[in-house]
Amino acid sequence: MIYAIVKAPARAKNAGFTPQSLGPLAFAGLATQETKHMATTPSSPSTSSGPVTFERLGDVFVATIDNPPVNALGVDVRRGLVAAIDAAEADSAAAAVLIVGAGRNFIAGADIREFGKAPQPPSLPEVCLKIENCTKPVIAAIHGAALGGGLEVALSAHYRLAAPSAKLGLPEVQLGLLPGSGGTQRAPRLIGVKPALELMLSGRHAGAKEALSLGLVDRLGNDADARAEGLAYAQELVAAKAPVRRTREAGGLADKEASRAALEAARTETAKKSRGLFSPMKIIEAVDAALTLPFDEGMALERRLFLQCIESPQRADLIHAFFAEREVLKAPETRSAAPRALASAGIVGGGTMGAGIAVAMLDAGLPVTMIERDEPSLARGRQHVEKVYDGLIKKGRMTPEAKAAVMARFSGSTSYDALAQVDIVVEAVFEDMGVKKAVFAELDRVCKRGAVLATNTSYLDIDEIAASISRPQDVVGLHFFSPANIMKLLEIVVPDKVSADVVATGFELAKKLKKVPVRAGVCDGFIGNRILAVYRQAADHMMEDGASPYQIDEAVRNFGYPMGPFQVSDLAGGDIGWATRKRKAATRDPQARYVQVADRICERGWFGQKTQRGYYLYPEGARTGQPDPEVLAIIDAERERAGITPRAFTEEEIMRRYMAAMINEGANVVLQRIALRPLDVDVTFLYGYGFPRHRGGPMKYADTVGLPKVLADIREFAKEDPIFWKPSPLLVELVGRGADFASLNQSE
Repeated sequence: MIYAIVKAPARAKNAGFTPQSLGPLAFAGLATQETKHMATTPSSPSTSSGPVTFERLGDVFVATIDNPPVNALGVDVRRGLVAAIDAAEADSAAAAVLIVGAGRNFIAGADIREFGKAPQPPSLPEVCLKIENCTKPVIAAIHGAALGGGLEVALSAHYRLAAPSAKLGLPEVQLGLLPGSGGTQRAPRLIGVKPALELMLSGRHAGAKEALSLGLVDRLGNDADARAEGLAYAQELVAAKAPVRRTREAGGLADKEASRAALEAARTETAKKSRGLFSPMKIIEAVDAALTLPFDEGMALERRLFLQCIESPQRADLIHAFFAEREVLKAPETRSAAPRALASAGIVGGGTMGAGIAVAMLDAGLPVTMIERDEPSLARGRQHVEKVYDGLIKKGRMTPEAKAAVMARFSGSTSYDALAQVDIVVEAVFEDMGVKKAVFAELDRVCKRGAVLATNTSYLDIDEIAASISRPQDVVGLHFFSPANIMKLLEIVVPDKVSADVVATGFELAKKLKKVPVRAGVCDGFIGNRILAVYRQAADHMMEDGASPYQIDEAVRNFGYPMGPFQVSDLAGGDIGWATRKRKAATRDPQARYVQVADRICERGWFGQKTQRGYYLYPEGARTGQPDPEVLAIIDAERERAGITPRAFTEEEIMRRYMAAMINEGANVVLQRIALRPLDVDVTFLYGYGFPRHRGGPMKYADTVGLPKVLADIREFAKEDPIFWKPSPLLVELVGRGADFASLNQSE
């Protein structure tokens, strides 16, 4: 998580909010807890400089940051830290300085209230230099978050102690930025190039023990009272006449050969993994400067690179994604109702999806009861669950003892009666309305009153399922994405009769499972799959008109997706889409264009990776497909049948059509209130469909391109096919009044 959010201004609720100037700040964790003053018995009177108070306790000068809720580095905190160092330098009785945070955190990062405003002095790099240049030993006592700018302050101190609760990191990369207050220069000098780059390029947090092993901190505390332990550590250092140790003079770069090798390895790996991303390579460039330039020159380069990141469009899109992820938690039902109890769960169905949901529940600490139709099926379901944990054991990420402890919370039965006392049941059986209704009839019979009854359907009408039982108010859609124990998105589908507290329970479950929930209305495919069906049709049209599936996939990957649509089809299984097309055949508009290539492929039993053949060939179970000449022959035959003369497509034209279809249907989904706001569409695609995060989501991308341009494209394409390319009334309306999708992102 990035950014310290401190009483954000009303405009920050709009996920389209784009700060114009962030100044030389760094960024860190999100928290909402209030803080309390820590009592002291001073040896000198306590002095306050805004949110920073300072006093001398014996011969230790203590500066306490108290800026609720997360001790963000606003201008008053920066000024207070400078004042504290100046006062410590002037106090002849002070032999050392202790910096500590009040409340639950050390310093969680930059203050969001300063976004969009002109930077006010002192800048954070100036504050860090003031701390590092202090002539008396400065100790940072870290508890809770020391992230982004918070860690840069700690790196500027001469000694660091971490309480057990400490989490340290430089996560700026997640917002398209780099550590801008010396992080790229001090961290490599302190802990070496390889671990410093790993922290900065991943954006992850390190706990206290790992921080000690890396050399980020010098000592571990034993309890949560970082202030008391920091004071004792400072007194110990004073007694030992410990010298000032400036991080810029640390020896982490002494082995030049190893440092250069680590830098080049990171450069190569980043070029592969972060293709198209701006800030990761800038981080590497800044660390290269730490290796080759004097400290002051490296700091100057870091500043220039930081400002380049600020100017990058990716930064605004990543910030949008960050805020949007938090805004989706604000649904009408989460405001109006409290969730029901969630202490146990049931899963109906032990296939790939059901087992994945079971693992997600088990990982969250819930006891899970799985129901299958017979003992062999139940045994397979248990094997599917155990296979996940066995894989973790094989990778060294889990012990057999830990697996045994988790599986002790798993039970199975062929009788629905085993679900009599669970708090929530998720049905994950075959995608057929009759099968689903039969399951819910059993759940209606056996489950206790007040139990939440959830369906994992991807497309079916949940209102119809709910109406088939005596308690429709308890029925909700929980659409997991496969693999359910890994994918972050959870669509919470809200049928007409559901109680608000059931919807709130869905959001609470998502929190327990560490998933990103998006509220969706009932329609065929909800938010994600409904839009997917449309842009997949656009891809099919281009394929029949002359672009190969391999060319389309490559264009989509170059845009930033991990996979193209035809690769995704092969991964998911072509038979799934085939079943949906057959289900909808009777209601299909006979005038609408229908491409039959996928049907021809499925008729041959080529369903993708699981059959070693789909749009691609997967010889001997390979995970990466090879182009298939026979598929191209099928496409040629279908073009001839449809009377189409193939034409060439550029990559730019492929993406114009692909994105226009996605955006247009996204606008319809918002117009019809299937998604409450455009940002709900963005989060759905960021977390469920591989949309490149640095582009912010399809609706944010539309705003970036400009809605008039998107609408003009759609109207141009409509000359060829007016049925498919019908502009969304919402898109037309927004363009007409000069508005964008971001203007609709206010919380409901």
